[in-house]
Amino acid sequence: MNRKNKIECEKIDALIQLAIQEDIFTGDITTENLIPENLIVEGAFIAKESGVVAGLPVVEHFFSKLDKNVFFKQLVKEGVFIHKGETIAVVNGRSKGLLSGERIALNFLQRLSGIATLTAQFIERIKPLNTFIMDTRKTIPGWRYLEKYAVAVGGGVNHRMGLYDQVLIKDNHLDIIKNKVLFNISSHDSIIEKAVSFLKQRIKKGILIEVETRTLEEVKNALTAGVDIILFDNMNIQLLNDAVKLVKEWKYNEGKRPPLTEASGNITLENVHLVAQTGVDRISIGALTHSAMALDISLEISI
Repeated sequence: MNRKNKIECEKIDALIQLAIQEDIFTGDITTENLIPENLIVEGAFIAKESGVVAGLPVVEHFFSKLDKNVFFKQLVKEGVFIHKGETIAVVNGRSKGLLSGERIALNFLQRLSGIATLTAQFIERIKPLNTFIMDTRKTIPGWRYLEKYAVAVGGGVNHRMGLYDQVLIKDNHLDIIKNKVLFNISSHDSIIEKAVSFLKQRIKKGILIEVETRTLEEVKNALTAGVDIILFDNMNIQLLNDAVKLVKEWKYNEGKRPPLTEASGNITLENVHLVAQTGVDRISIGALTHSAMALDISLEISI
């Protein structure tokens, strides 16, 4: 996943099989009854709009699963910017495989290219600031690995893959435990400090702890708790500036590194530069995956 031109095929095999079962099922009745069985055809994947291409290795792997005799050739590198009208790949093989697999292949290629394109647009908006654009868990069930792959292809950075690989204490966690005697810790500690201290006693060493904050008081509590990452949730620009300044000016113990700072919530192409200018280390954007428009690409088949 860290290498944007490589996919782990076994992670998408189940999704490919689901797509085949869903779309082809017992067979393509139109192609099988209209087109000669062994007719060899060629297909060209053509960009109908400009953007960043992502998913070419996925399409190649899909066709290999559908028909081992299909030959797929990339004409551009994964992750490059393609222009409208450009041919980005060609595929040769029996008409049955190409015609039956056309929609599935395009679904993968268009969706992933759309995510990569939107990610690249966000990154372009914050240049030359040294801030990372990150994804979230707002993905389609079953598609998370590929959608996060597409973010990386577009130049973004992957956040946690799921609930299992990093702690993120969110507002709902804090709201539930607020004023509840759940932890054997002194009463003068804040809810954030109690939660972080409790977690540090229970989780494996090396697992990062991030906490979501909405006010400067919560930021102070997170700093006192010694978390690894502080998430500034839905803060306006002024509050975000104050929060970043607070983290930078905090008196840390010798040898203690400041936590990473992260902004999230209602980030758009129009305001992302202002957010990055506050000095946050990273910006997480759910829209990268849940709101990306598919890039318009067609498969034009000829004999």
